[in-house]
Amino acid sequence: MDDIKKAGREIETGTKKRVRDVDGHDIGDDIGNAGDEIRKDLGNAGDHIRTEVGKVRDEARHPDQPARSPR
Repeated sequence: MDDIKKAGREIETGTKKRVRDVDGHDIGDDIGNAGDEIRKDLGNAGDHIRTEVGKVRDEARHPDQPARSPR
């Protein structure tokens, strides 16, 4: 699921960049693009952290069983 979210964020960010450049390029476009990149990267990092925390919790609850796949 994290890969699907990541791909969606990348598509969204790329689309916004292209739309901003349709009417020419200015400093506001750069600021908007930077904000979109930060939001995308933070979302991807949050998904990764949640996945890893879930694995650690599963291992703590059931140390004899292999960790389950990410949600």
